[in-house]
Formats: sequence, structure tokens, C-alpha cells
Amino acid sequence: MHNLRINIRWKILIGYFLIICCLGAAILVVSNRISSLQTEIETMTTRDIEVHNLISTIRYNAVSMESSQRGFVITGNEIYLEPYNRGKAEWEANYNTLFQYLADDPSSRKNLEEIKLTIQNWIKTAGEPTIAMRKANNTQGIIDFFNEDKGKQDIDALRVQLETMRQKEITTTKNHILQLKNRNDMLVISLYLMLIIISIIAFIIVSYVSGTIVKTIKDVVKTISGIAASGGDLSTRIKVNTRDEIKDLADATNNLLDNLNDQYWIQEKVAEIATMNQGVNDIKTLADSFLTKLAPILGAAYGVFYVRKGYGEQQRLVKTATYAAHGDETGHDSFRIGEGLIGQAALEKRTFLLNTAPDHPVRLTSGLGKIEPKSILIVPFEFEGKVAAVVEFASVESFTTQHLKLLEQIESHFGVAINNVDGRMEVERLLSESQVLTEELQTQTEELQTQSEELQMQQEEMRMTTEHLEEQNLFAEQKTKELEKAKEELENYSKQLRRSSQYKSNFLANMSHELRTPLNSILILSQMLAENENKTLTSEEEGYASVIHTSGNDLLTLIDDILDLSKVEAGKVILTKDEVNVSEIPQHMQLLFNPVAENKNIAFHIDLKDDVPPLLYTDGQRLQQILKNLLSNAFKFTEKGSVTLTIQKAEKQIIQKYIPAHLDNNVFAISVTDTGIGIPLNKQQLIFEAFQQVDGETNRQYGGTGLGLSICNEFTKLLNGRIILESIPEKGSTFTLLVPSLPNMEKEQLVILNQEVAAGAEPLTEERTTVSAPDVIDYKVTEPTDFEGSLFKGKKVLLVEDDSRNVFAVVKALENKGIDVTVANNGKQSLEIIEKQRDFDLVLMDIMMPIMDGYETMKAMRQDSDIKNTPIIALTAKAMKSDREKCLEAGASDYISKPLNMEQLFSLMRVWLTKQVGN
Repeated sequence: MHNLRINIRWKILIGYFLIICCLGAAILVVSNRISSLQTEIETMTTRDIEVHNLISTIRYNAVSMESSQRGFVITGNEIYLEPYNRGKAEWEANYNTLFQYLADDPSSRKNLEEIKLTIQNWIKTAGEPTIAMRKANNTQGIIDFFNEDKGKQDIDALRVQLETMRQKEITTTKNHILQLKNRNDMLVISLYLMLIIISIIAFIIVSYVSGTIVKTIKDVVKTISGIAASGGDLSTRIKVNTRDEIKDLADATNNLLDNLNDQYWIQEKVAEIATMNQGVNDIKTLADSFLTKLAPILGAAYGVFYVRKGYGEQQRLVKTATYAAHGDETGHDSFRIGEGLIGQAALEKRTFLLNTAPDHPVRLTSGLGKIEPKSILIVPFEFEGKVAAVVEFASVESFTTQHLKLLEQIESHFGVAINNVDGRMEVERLLSESQVLTEELQTQTEELQTQSEELQMQQEEMRMTTEHLEEQNLFAEQKTKELEKAKEELENYSKQLRRSSQYKSNFLANMSHELRTPLNSILILSQMLAENENKTLTSEEEGYASVIHTSGNDLLTLIDDILDLSKVEAGKVILTKDEVNVSEIPQHMQLLFNPVAENKNIAFHIDLKDDVPPLLYTDGQRLQQILKNLLSNAFKFTEKGSVTLTIQKAEKQIIQKYIPAHLDNNVFAISVTDTGIGIPLNKQQLIFEAFQQVDGETNRQYGGTGLGLSICNEFTKLLNGRIILESIPEKGSTFTLLVPSLPNMEKEQLVILNQEVAAGAEPLTEERTTVSAPDVIDYKVTEPTDFEGSLFKGKKVLLVEDDSRNVFAVVKALENKGIDVTVANNGKQSLEIIEKQRDFDLVLMDIMMPIMDGYETMKAMRQDSDIKNTPIIALTAKAMKSDREKCLEAGASDYISKPLNMEQLFSLMRVWLTKQVGN
């Protein structure tokens, strides 16, 4: 494990994996808790409603028996006994069902037994005796019985007992709702605690992973800085304990330092030998100095210097100097070119290295005796392509690669030195032999010497230039490696960002689907309770249902807002630019917000200036979404006064200041002015950030998520516009939307796309076409018309849905309209049902189902000649961009997304059922 190599990428991936595991555990806990709450809601709704219905039914049975008994006694007509006999047959069955619901409550069970005794006593003492007397025409007996009226006391007691029980059950239902609310509050607290714990764990993981990476990088940087600060001490080495890419960097840097240290050593020794040659005018002195200087550097214990002399075939390599020679064992005095290794080195102009020399004639002599050499090195020195000298070294140790590199550097420079010394010796010889030469010859000699010195200077300059170029080359190679490594790290980081964006997009899309499915049944059932068509709920209970329905809609709005914001952040939003009729904007806004203004007793004004062009070329849907959000906020934060919507052309100086790129286009300035609470200057920029509000404290007065203005700001940027805010606290605010009209982009669909994100991310869900209305509850129950009742009554509808909660909610809503509903749990089962029954008037088809989904099922239905013309309305919880087109292509007649708005669903059903009737 100590030698296990874990690179930086794996460290980061392990950290992400641990964080995702923590998040998955939190999601599992929350999902289980939400499922538990949903089960409790369903249990409470089913049981309590059934108990109330049974109590009312038993009371109805008793009243029917009493009324029927009296009617028969009065008229003697047997037809009046039908309700009596029916009530007598039904009340005990209803009583037994109710007893099963309340069997676990001793108090309620006792009350039920008293009710049973009361009913049985009335039947025994009043119902049956009076009916028997009437059948026997015992009029006097009947008169005597009603004078005492013993049955009235039982009926009155029964009414009191049933009402007491009903009130008790109402109280029990309220207690259930209160307990449910408390559990919901605990769930919210648990969510926050889990979020804090996951954040702490994520911070610890990120800190540990980043710490292990940053610490080693700092160690490397510290060591390199120490090398630079110490004046270039190349003996220092970087030590890294980790086994990852940073250790590879440290090892590469240490190797580079080793190479630089070796080159520095070679350059230093070359400089020493070059300075040694200065002032030497004798080849023997030069050879002795060379051997004396170089032999210790190479670790040689013996050395011989041979100089090339003679011309033509008489050329020989003559021994000129030796190092550590003893007696007669000094080697050969001369060699011809090509003779022996010395002559062969001169002929081939290459270096010979012999690491074993067992039969070498020379023995290395010291005070203790003679030593056989282990390694022989023979090096030729050239000048202008011609060998000038050959040097042989012997050592008891092997010569290293560094020694060979040093000799390669010395070779060319020393050949010049040999030639210069030889030239100077030749000049001195000629001077000594030619004392009688003329002054012109002396002048030529001086010129020759001057040229020789200039040549030496040029050689030195060339050497320095070569060294400088080599240093620059090494520096450039090092920089290139650093840039390649940095590029690789940036590419890896970019891939990680794309992967993270994809995870986030997929998570939000899937969570939208999972949340919408249970939310659908909550909205439908709460709406049905609020409508209270059976009049079984009190007005207070209707209010409870209305609050549940409104809260569900608020949750749906929050889900859509988060999806909108996530799509903007991911850089994937689809804009459709087309003509927008400016005159329709005031009408639409008045229809939406006049009821809000009347409800809050606030004046709502719309001012459309005369100079405004009739058409605006932009994305009308996004423009309306921005205006609705701005007006919603204005009404929310305004308690008295007015809200004004002004539409006019923007002034040139305003365009120049905020969107100068559109000076040549028509720019509309749409302002929303209110007399509300205003916004302090230090929070005017903050409110355009996600999840931020002016009253963003724990005890804030106003609701909302703080997403609306953030989404508006991002959509405005996509429309090439700008939002300007002017506000004074306690006096009001003015939001001005500057949006340019771009006629050259008419009917063009633009995709605003961040290429880096789009490369790795799946499409987000199609954004909604509406925004949340102001926080005002205006719940109205619509009564069905006679036409609707006759249209729906007796119609046969096939519901294809796999979620039992949605099945229960939709079936209840449809049956309340008198519709006969048949349920199939998947597409395959629906086709089996159709094989047996083909007279369905309409099909409601869910899309996301196991075994056989909605698309495949609709295609199969359209191939059946008997039902190919039956209307099919598709239901889906995933509002993706192309879902509507896919549903219609698969055979759907129409499309509606979940959570279902039952009024909208009934409206679609009326349209298609009416067409069926017409056909």
C-alpha cells in the first residue's frame, strides 16, 4: 500500500464519488420520508371521507325508514314501504362497515353500539308495530300509538348520537391534519440538517484532496525557489513523498538539475583548460600542461601526448610528453598514421575506449608497486579536419560518459591551441634562422601573429555564442514541457466540468419527473376536496383543501423556476424570435392583473405612448414572462397606491449608455412603476442574483424563492436587452426593460448555447410558458352546466396509467362527472382490454409506463380499425421540448402535461367528445 500510486485525477474522482454517495444517501432518506407522508395523506383522505359518508348514510337510512313508515300509516299505500324496506336492509350493512373503521376506538365503538340499539329499538317498538296495525286497519291502535309517540324519542336520540359522532370524527380529521403538518415541518428541518452535514462532509473531502495536492506542489515550488535564491546551487534536489504526477515532475526536475550540473562542470573545466593555454609558445610545455591539468580531472594514472609531425608519407605521431611515466616503460616513441590504436585513431579521427586491457605493456607505478590499468582512452585532436595530436590515458577505474563529453568539448578548442602554439613555434624558428630577413618579412610575421590572435578571439566568441544558444535551447525545451503539462491539466479540468454539468442537468430533469408524478395526485385530490360537490365538507375543510391545492401549485412553480435558472446557467435556452403586436400587451396584462389590483385595492394603469411602433421583433414568450414577473413583484410589494406599466420608445442617450450596439435599431423602454416598499441602494444589485430578496431574513414578511428577477435578468441578456432599476425605500421602485427590435431576425429560431457545456450535457426540460401569478389566493369552484352533465354522463373512458395515486385521483374526478372509467396499468394491458371492449368514447394515455410505454401503445391502437378514430389524450410528467410532436406523431389527438389541471383536462375532453358526437 505504501508503494501504491494514486494520481491526481483519481484523488479528485474519489472525492467526487464520496460526495455523490453522501448525496445519494440523503436523497434516499428524503424519498422514503416523502413516500411515508404521501401514504399518510392517502390513508387519512380515504378513511375520514368514508367514515363521514357512512355516518350520513346511516342517518339517511333511519330518516327514510321513519318517513316511509309515517307515509304508509297515513295512506296505507304499499309503495311507501319501499324506502322503509330498503333502509331496513341497508342500515345494518352500512353500520357494520362503519364499525370496522372505528373498531380500534373503544369510545366510538360504544357509541356505535348505542346507535344500533336505538335503531333496533325503534324498529321493534315503533316501525314494525305501526305497520302491522296499518295492515290490520287498526286505526284506533295507530291513533293511540301516535298519541304516546314512543318512536319519536328514539329518532331524536338517534339524530343526536349520529351528530355527536360526526363532530367527533371531524375533530379527529383536524388532529390528523395537524399531525401531518408537524411531520412535514420535521421533514423540512431534517432536509436542512442533511444539507448542512453533506456540505461539511464535502468540504472535508475537498479540503483533504486539495491539501494533499497543494502541499506537494508547495514543496516543489519551495525547493525550486531555494535553488534560485541560493545563487544557482545545482546540488540541491527536490524530495517528494507522494506517488503521483507531482513526483514525476520532481523526478524530471532532479534529472534536469543533474544534466545542468554535469554541463556546468564540463563548461567549468573547458574554461580552465582554455585559460591554461594562454601564453604558451612551446608544444612540449603545452603538452605537459595539458596532461598535468586533464589527467586528475579524468582520474587517469598515466598519460602520453603524441604530436603529428612531418609531411606526406613521412608523417608520424611523435611522443612529446608523458604523465606519471616510469623508467623505460614509457610506451612507443612514435607511430605511423594507421599504426596501432594511436595511428588508427588519427586515421579514423575517432576516440577509442577500452574498458579491459590485460596485456597492456605499461604498468602504473606507485611507491607500493605496479598496477595493471583497467581502462584505456585514446583521443585525437583535430584542426581544420586534420588530426594535430593524439592523447592516450590509462586509469585503474572506468572512464565515464561525463569524461567523454568533456573531451568532446575540449577537442575542437584544443586543436586550435595546438595549431596556434605550433604556428608560434614555427614563427620563432623562422625568426632565429632568418635574422637577416627584411623589415617587410618582420611586418608580415607581425600581421600573421595578429591574425592568429584575431582567430583565437573569434574562436572564443564562437564558443561563448554556442554556450548561450545551448542554454536558450534548454530553457525553451523546459518551457515547452511546462506548457504541455499545463495544457493537459486544463483539458482534464474542462472534462470534469462538462461531466459535472451533465450530472446536474440529468439530475434536475429526472427530479422534475419524479416530483411531478406525486404532485399530480395531490393537486387533483385537493381540487376535488375544495370543490366539495357532495357537500360532505365544511367551509373550513374546503379552505384546508384550497390551501393544499395552492401550496401544490406553488411547489410546481418553484420546480419550473429552478429548471429555468439551471438551463440559463448551463447556457442552453431556445429563443424563437417573431412579430409581437405591441397593442396586445396592455390587453393581456390587464386580463391577468386587474383581478389582483381589485383584490388588493390598488390602482393599475397602463400607458402606451403614441410614438411606439406597432410591431416588436423579439421572443414574445420570454418578453411576457419578464413582464409578468416584474408586475407580480410590483403587486406583491405594494400595499397601497398604484402600479403603472408604461410602453414607450427608448431615448438615444439611454440606448448609448446601456446598449450602444443597438443605436441603429428601435429600442422599446417598458417600465413597471410601483409605490411599494422600495429597495435600498446596497441591495439593488443583490436582488438580481438567484435565491436573493430584499427581505432575505428568517422572519421576512414576503414570500417567494428569489428566482424571478434572476431569470428575468438572464432572459433580458439573451434578448440583447437590459433591465434598469431606480428605487427609493418606502417610496417605490421603477424597473425599466430595454429590449431592441430586430426585424432582420424575423421568424428565426436561435439556440443560445455554451459550446463547452453542450458538448457533454443532455437537453434540459422545455421551459414553461407561464410564470407564477402574484401570491393571492382566488379559488373559485365552477359548477357544471347542464350540457356538460349530459355530455359526460355515461361516457366510457379508458385510463392507461401505472401510478396508483394518479389512478385514484383521476378516477374519482371522472366518476364525479358521471363517467364510466376502465383502468389499465400499462400499454399491454390496455390493448388486452380493447380486444374485449371496443366501445370506449375516449382514451387517456400516460407516456412513461413499464412493459409498454404510451408511444408504442398509441401506435398499436391507431392500427386497429375499430378504435383508430377514438380520441386519445396523452398525459406525461416530463415536459420535454419535442414531447408534444412525438405524442402527435405516435397517434395522440391532444396533449396535456402533469400535474394535471382537471379543468383543463375536462375542457379538452369536452372538445373531443363534442367532435365524436358531431361525427
